[in-house]
Amino acid sequence: MNHQTYARLLAYNSLLKEMDDIYRHIAKSFGISSCALWILYTLRVEPTPPTQSEIGRILYEPKQTVNSALKKMETDGLIEFFHGNNRKNKQIRLTEEGKALAKKSADKVIKAEYTALARLSDHEQENLIHLFQRYIHHLQENMQTLRHKAQ
Repeated sequence: MNHQTYARLLAYNSLLKEMDDIYRHIAKSFGISSCALWILYTLRVEPTPPTQSEIGRILYEPKQTVNSALKKMETDGLIEFFHGNNRKNKQIRLTEEGKALAKKSADKVIKAEYTALARLSDHEQENLIHLFQRYIHHLQENMQTLRHKAQ
């Protein structure tokens, strides 16, 4: 195992955990869970109101985690479920109270992220996305191989 690559792997994993910590702390400062923040975020950026399963897919979160967060958000009057074009699955939208919270939380997070990314040059932004996509692709391949060997 190459020592430099291993050290970079540890640094990369530390950065991912630091980024998770940033989001966890900002959600806490808004008085909501991380999952609730990401749901508010999703409801603000998606062009059409998503279903519960779509939110889970977008956020890469387990069904139960999303379900629990959505139930609490509904109880708190932040979201509502409704039948849109698809009678089978209910879509989710923000209530007026939810919109007010999203304006104070998710919208500010989106702006902070945008501002941070905009501080990188166009070339740096493209490289960041491209390299991250390549890494994820290779990681998926390796994990698939690992899963097959584990069976």
